[in-house]
Amino acid sequence: MLSHECKRDADITPRLKTSIWASALMQRAQSEGAFAVVLHKGDPDSGAVIVSVRDANAQYVLYQSAPSMDGRRIWIAEHPISEFEAGQKISKRCSRDEDVWVIEIEDKHGRHFLTESVQATHAPLLKP
Repeated sequence: MLSHECKRDADITPRLKTSIWASALMQRAQSEGAFAVVLHKGDPDSGAVIVSVRDANAQYVLYQSAPSMDGRRIWIAEHPISEFEAGQKISKRCSRDEDVWVIEIEDKHGRHFLTESVQATHAPLLKP
């Protein structure tokens, strides 16, 4: 008979509720002089998050949350796109996943104010 042990729940890193995390991100951005607003409120406990950052040139970068191999939240950044493209991608994602949160940050320097790891990609993450 084979014996094995299951991982205990204590090994899982607890995650902050999405509603609390979103509020903290917006406060961080606003304290640095940026404007931040929730465009779509998703599941308050564990909804996925898209952070849309608009810079002074009206270019948008979308950051999508994803779990890393060790269970922590990381961010995947898409290449800069127009307001129209950003709106299309966000609308499509919200229509497929009503639990997703969308936070828009307007910052003349294009800062995202995320504290977790950010990885860049050249391929679109959210198809229009």
